[in-house]
Amino acid sequence: MNLSVPRRAVAAAAFALAGLLASVAPAAGAAPTQPAAPADALAAPDIPLANVKAHLTQLQSIATANGGNRAHGRTGYKASLDYVKAKLDAAGFTTTVQQFTSSGATGYNLIADWPGGDVNQTLMAGAHLDSVTSGAGINDNGSGSAAVLETALAVSRAQLQPTKHLRFGWWGAEELGLVGSKYYVNNLPSAERSKISGYLNFDMIGSPNPGYFVYDDDPTIEQTFKDYFAGIGVSTEIETEGDGRSDHASFKNVGIPVGGLFTGASRTKSSAQAQKWGGTAGQAFDRCYHSSCDSTSNINDTALDRNSDAVAHAIWTLSAGTTVPGDVYENTADVSIPDNGAAVTSTAAVTGRTGNAPATLKVGVDIKHTWRGDLVVDLVAPDGTAYRLKNSSGSDSADNVIATYTVNASSEVANGDWKLRVQDVAQYDTGYIDSWKLTF
Repeated sequence: MNLSVPRRAVAAAAFALAGLLASVAPAAGAAPTQPAAPADALAAPDIPLANVKAHLTQLQSIATANGGNRAHGRTGYKASLDYVKAKLDAAGFTTTVQQFTSSGATGYNLIADWPGGDVNQTLMAGAHLDSVTSGAGINDNGSGSAAVLETALAVSRAQLQPTKHLRFGWWGAEELGLVGSKYYVNNLPSAERSKISGYLNFDMIGSPNPGYFVYDDDPTIEQTFKDYFAGIGVSTEIETEGDGRSDHASFKNVGIPVGGLFTGASRTKSSAQAQKWGGTAGQAFDRCYHSSCDSTSNINDTALDRNSDAVAHAIWTLSAGTTVPGDVYENTADVSIPDNGAAVTSTAAVTGRTGNAPATLKVGVDIKHTWRGDLVVDLVAPDGTAYRLKNSSGSDSADNVIATYTVNASSEVANGDWKLRVQDVAQYDTGYIDSWKLTF
């Protein structure tokens, strides 16, 4: 995981665009495979801890044989990618290696598609495969990479045929600033981006003094993970330590719903957390974070086992069915947002409905802005009740707000003028409401 602090004046790195993304979709005209049984009728399998640890042992051996690390531009990284690719090829996946250049060295992403499923609804899961130069990176991020790999192999063993198409990714150069995942997303045509229904990220899921943290970016994905942990009697907390600083940010920044798991890095476990989860209060979740001691001995087996099973649970659950869209009310007129000025609104008139709005009212927002951290965004109901969608944040350095929020509006009458209200609360950056929509 890359936990470097973003700066407002950071210039975006220019990626080499010579290696365009190779198509990973099934060949056009191929007859869709009919499932033998609906995916939602199948329970996710238990992911064998021994298998996940065997992958970690291999990654450790690769690092040991290649100067002690698996970092971008080093031989250990490419050997790690070759190991994962060979496992996936043997299991029947269609794999693609994508090349990019960063810091004067060639980097690689590995993409693996499972045959079948609706490619217009593609569920992705991924992890960064690179380590820092100081160590083998077994928790960061062999743990996530191994869990995703073993879950993909479990898909093959089960010959899973879900409604949605499944795609898995292993990213290069995450430790240099999410370089590989940014390259993948930036080279994905917008029409292909729109086909990705969700991206699940797994970065550090076997920390030796673990917490159980769940990303809160997308409510459906978040609840899927929370339901799994509740089912095994494990409390969770919202992930904040690495928020926006792992590969899910590359997907979130272009409007793709994201979620994931994390067991903690350099932050200190509190007494309350130690009482809840065990372990040692006053000690970092991972004392070997970005250090030479991040080896196979730097893994908590219980955390790795639970999280690996949670990976499978989410993939089986979220790929099982289709989401039937409801009625959509949209305003596509541009509304300028004054810099450090008064709030502006855009109105969507809802008519012809009976009763109240739903408890899962979807609010799709597309705001173009050069510094999204300046923005406060609310949904305003016809009676004037405001529902906060996004707060301002001085550390939120990305451009644009492209997201879908879920609002419990069941106390509101459905018909009437609903407003998206946006205010820029700091100086120097500008933007506009591009469009927004309500889905009932």
